Amino acid sequence: MTANFLIGLREGLEATLVVVLLMAYLAKTDRRHLIPRLWVGVAAAVAVSVAFGALLTFGPKGLTFEAQEAIGGTLSIAAVGLVTWMVFWMARTARTLGSDLKSRVDKSAGGAGWGLAVVAAIAVGREGLETALFLLAAAKATGESTQPLIGALLGLAAAAGFGYLLHRGVLKVNLSRFFTWTGAALIVIAGGVLSYGIHDLQEAGLLPGLHSLAFDISVAVPPSSWYGTLLKGTLNFSPATTWLEAGAWLLYVLPVLFLYLRTNHKAPSRPAGSHGNTAAKAVAAA
Repeated sequence: MTANFLIGLREGLEATLVVVLLMAYLAKTDRRHLIPRLWVGVAAAVAVSVAFGALLTFGPKGLTFEAQEAIGGTLSIAAVGLVTWMVFWMARTARTLGSDLKSRVDKSAGGAGWGLAVVAAIAVGREGLETALFLLAAAKATGESTQPLIGALLGLAAAAGFGYLLHRGVLKVNLSRFFTWTGAALIVIAGGVLSYGIHDLQEAGLLPGLHSLAFDISVAVPPSSWYGTLLKGTLNFSPATTWLEAGAWLLYVLPVLFLYLRTNHKAPSRPAGSHGNTAAKAVAAA
């Protein structure tokens, strides 16, 4: 549940921050009448994300075991790709997020302002689709469907609460540092999802080595124990791991984490137009 809470919190806060910045800029430029258009876009994005999640959950029902495993493994690997792209995208664009959104608002606010609904739908919908895909992968990895959903919903609720406090000017958060460290944590979590996706493809017969184990510590870490469940729920750790799973984890986590931390380290110090400060200034301007 912890991993899914982090996913919901991270993705939800990104989407919430976009909405807060858009609302603040509309208020600052005396275009409050366009805020309902903004919420129409947000509602559309939420509806599409929920429908996408339902399709992923119920679509494969009735298929053979091998087909379900093949679909699950493919979606898990796709989720890892999306999360990886997301954390690097945020690391690269955090410094200009506020100015980019303002430019989009200025281009979309003409006429009836429905272009603003499209901007909001795309910004929020991207996070929603990523969350739905990653949740499905996490649910398959843990064998649970309720706990990942509860964890993600709690994370989304916390993100909404943080967004409200940011909008009201009550909360001051170093968003740059928050996104840096949660991004690093998500890379480690994504490594576990990738490993489990490889296992699914092995069970589907699409990849070899299902019975070639790199290690088996099931006696020391029983999957049914509280600590085994904790490791499974947070890191998608499997006490019986094949060589292909272990190799995929190492080849993903180590270089990606190194490149991610180096990207953040090389980023110039964020001035007043930075991600965290931009949010604070835009909210204050409202």
